[in-house]
Amino acid sequence: MADLLHVRINSPGELLWEGDAQWVSSENTQGPFDILPFHANFVSIIENKAIKIKTAEKTLQYDFPHSVIYAHTNKVFIYTNI
Repeated sequence: MADLLHVRINSPGELLWEGDAQWVSSENTQGPFDILPFHANFVSIIENKAIKIKTAEKTLQYDFPHSVIYAHTNKVFIYTNI
């Protein structure tokens, strides 16, 4: 089995999605980026850009006005509507 990321998307008071993914991709003020398994610790603010999550079955896309992505030890936390 391939190494995967565990991803959670939280909105205040609500878990929007949780599962395993091959990668997470988005864009910040510095440009596009990808988070892959074993990525270095990472924090970024995302404003009005899509966040894509590649699972084994499909690619999910979420569009939030403001989000924070935090990656640490093969876990990616996305906080939105904050």
